[in-house]
Amino acid sequence: MRVALAYPEVLDLARFKENRREFPPFGVLYLAAVAERAGHEVTVFKVADGDHVRDFTGFEAVAFTIPSSATYGVIRACRRDSLYDNDPLILVGGVHPNFYPEQTLLDIEPDVVGIGEGEETFLHLLTRAATRRFEDIDGICYLRDGTPHRTRPRTLLKSIDQLPLPARHLLPEADLVMSDRLSTTDLRMAHVMFSRGCPFPCRFCAAAQTRIQYRSGTSARQELLDMIDRYGIEGFAIVDDNFIVNKNKVRDICTHIADLGLKWSALSRVDTVDGPLLADMAASGCMEIKYGMESGSPKILKAMRKKITAEHIHRAVCSSRAAGINVKLFLIHGFPGEDRHTTAETMDLLAEIAPDIDRVSLFRFVPLPGTYVYDHPDEFDLHHTSSQPGWNGDWGQYHIHHNDTHWWGTEEQFAEVQAGYEQLAAMVDELWPDRHQLPTTAAPA
Repeated sequence: MRVALAYPEVLDLARFKENRREFPPFGVLYLAAVAERAGHEVTVFKVADGDHVRDFTGFEAVAFTIPSSATYGVIRACRRDSLYDNDPLILVGGVHPNFYPEQTLLDIEPDVVGIGEGEETFLHLLTRAATRRFEDIDGICYLRDGTPHRTRPRTLLKSIDQLPLPARHLLPEADLVMSDRLSTTDLRMAHVMFSRGCPFPCRFCAAAQTRIQYRSGTSARQELLDMIDRYGIEGFAIVDDNFIVNKNKVRDICTHIADLGLKWSALSRVDTVDGPLLADMAASGCMEIKYGMESGSPKILKAMRKKITAEHIHRAVCSSRAAGINVKLFLIHGFPGEDRHTTAETMDLLAEIAPDIDRVSLFRFVPLPGTYVYDHPDEFDLHHTSSQPGWNGDWGQYHIHHNDTHWWGTEEQFAEVQAGYEQLAAMVDELWPDRHQLPTTAAPA
């Protein structure tokens, strides 16, 4: 079959609002890889706001991915405005449909919405392009007698090693290889996924899969060797939600890649690392760990269900520095309950650990659809959610970049949060200036 896969371009709006390329669409690239291995001819299409109409004539199946609620609108527009012929099988999947399959089905009007792990589901659906019989396929939502119907959940793969490497060859090299995204270096690098899922219950996070799956060290090595050969990479960034959970799995990967001479980075919680593990990671080329500190306030961390303490943060930062690994922190300011006191606690903790921190990314809180916070608006006094009267239908408002919407509480609380954010942002900008900030041009005399 001729299969089209469409995904939305997502640009990383860095601290000073310049657009930077994000990591590639791994969900799409894995679907493409399994489809190609099964003998299908696959074409990948990138779409964006204002550039969403595509010619899908000649394709027997067209699959759209919605990686976040913020990209829902552009995919809906692409689905409705693009060109088709001969009634192709229309599929939709991704993060947003995982949480809202019925709404996605009725609004975007595909034949099927995928729910959960997609590779086996995708291959099975392609065999039904002619019959449109879906009742025995696990992990989907489709119309039955005019009503949305979910089949039983898809069982996760026992081993994600059985998947082929993502089909990077279907994207231009410029979308894959970057030279300004690995810590503070200009190394030629690419992004990888070595695990799936996150078992932790943070209330601000929309992790759809709570069981973590790791690839083996052998599989990780194979992918890195392939990228060294194809693209000449000098390093890589692991984009997994939370790579450092199972220490034995992490060590297996470190052991298998240590001799490749690559520098790399990964994301972690502060309470899942220790000195010996960090030493092993450093020996295999790890040069930076990005920790989700989120806040320095015990009150806010408890409300987030983050289940970490200032002691965890101190220990992780100091241990990383001792191992020779750079530290980047992610902060979220403005979670419901934030006030001047909690902001001060975060700033005080940052001041204590500042000498051992290399980079900081500060985000404003946004109630992302699919999170615990979003699904409990009354508990958090939220505004502007899809379950509340007067919602404007704009899923695009749930983006994480420079979003200063009044999401919760009273006007007085919002003003206090705004003032606290400005103080915290000023501290971050002073202590950790973004190396990608465009130089200021002096006005002519």
